[in-house]
Amino acid sequence: MNDDPRRRAPAASRNRAPILEVLRKYLPESGTVLEIASGTGEHISYFAAAMPHLNWQPTDIDPAALSSTTAYCKDADLANLAMPQRLDVTSSNWPYAPAAGVICVNMIHIAPWPCCEGLVRGAASVLEGRAPLLLYGPFKRNGVHTAPTNDAFDQTLRGQNPEWGVRDMEAVEAVGRDIGLDEAMAIEMPSNNFCLILRRGAASL
Repeated sequence: MNDDPRRRAPAASRNRAPILEVLRKYLPESGTVLEIASGTGEHISYFAAAMPHLNWQPTDIDPAALSSTTAYCKDADLANLAMPQRLDVTSSNWPYAPAAGVICVNMIHIAPWPCCEGLVRGAASVLEGRAPLLLYGPFKRNGVHTAPTNDAFDQTLRGQNPEWGVRDMEAVEAVGRDIGLDEAMAIEMPSNNFCLILRRGAASL
């Protein structure tokens, strides 16, 4: 019987280095970075080791994910990596302000749309200044899939749950604009994914 709570996501080992390159460029030099939907915990333990000048706070709503992330955090044994906390992104009160950045990897397409809206609203409530919200995953552009594989993936997701699916990037950007994250930047990533960065424009501060 395997009592190891650590879970493993093959995609994490493939995409963590490219995501780290983006984080190095767009995160500030100090402060606390909040990760939403930490999942297995593989990403945040890797990022915390690579960027020791930042403090890292993992979160999730799923008990199994929290257990897995706790195990990875304990194994990492890093002073800048906190134990994970439960967070419902649809909550109106996120107790993590101020945040130097909020990151979320591969969540919004496997959650109902209100979770995406709650994520953007919650991030806006805790981010300081022009600190970024960084979303990684597949996106449609202007309602069109960027690759046939993403189209097939979208159909699979919607077959599992009709409230899931690859999101339209412009719809996510619109949510950001409505609550003050009015600057958006899309960075193409491997395997037909994107990093979408939302933050307050300089003129809005």
